Amino acid sequence: MTGWPGGAVAALLAVVALAAATLAGVTGFGGAAVLLPVLVGAFGIRDAIPILTVAQLVGNGSRVWFNRSELDLRVALWYTLGAVPFGLLGGFLFAEAPLRGLERLLGIFLILIVVWRHRPRRRPARSFPVPTFAAIGAGASVLSALVGSVGPIMAPLFLAYGLVKGAYIGTEALATVVTHVAKLAAYGEASVMSWREVGIGLALGPLMVTGSYLGKRITDRLAVRTFTVLIELTMLVAGVVFAIRG
Repeated sequence: MTGWPGGAVAALLAVVALAAATLAGVTGFGGAAVLLPVLVGAFGIRDAIPILTVAQLVGNGSRVWFNRSELDLRVALWYTLGAVPFGLLGGFLFAEAPLRGLERLLGIFLILIVVWRHRPRRRPARSFPVPTFAAIGAGASVLSALVGSVGPIMAPLFLAYGLVKGAYIGTEALATVVTHVAKLAAYGEASVMSWREVGIGLALGPLMVTGSYLGKRITDRLAVRTFTVLIELTMLVAGVVFAIRG
């Protein structure tokens, strides 16, 4: 397609975008896994990733605002130190990278993470130093530039540090905003994104903001245990989808 899809495809895209943003507003991730297949069907993989990145930038920015009172700025700062340079690198790699094999590996990894989180433990899980988020940001930014989003991979790391509910969702969103900005700069420099993709992504923006608001309202009413279980179920579904689709 050369422009905005019409008719039933546009309606489907709007509904899925709202549902994806609401899911991401509750779990902090999963929206990309829901929205990306529809974008790929409408625009093709090379256009879909930049469109998704613009839409996610708006969605994540709104989640930062809705959870602004619970942000962990130290985590976001350390994440940014790794995310900016490696987000730029990943954006340039996107122009030539084979994506499908990487998606399958990500899917298998997500499934193993859920299994690992439920292994028998002899001692309580410990947090890790906040500077570790610089390395997390570096690795996640490269992968995000290649496959659109790696929220399911980041989720267990933010949870392991001790962030839950609004603190997790808002801080992860703030860190991801920085990644998306770096990716978009690289996409534009590498000529894999035009103003057309930017416009389509921005057109999805109001739906992303509405979904983030609905997700915040739902999250505020969830118990911490219920919230964690919901994240793990979303990770498991996303892992299966990535493994099959890859």
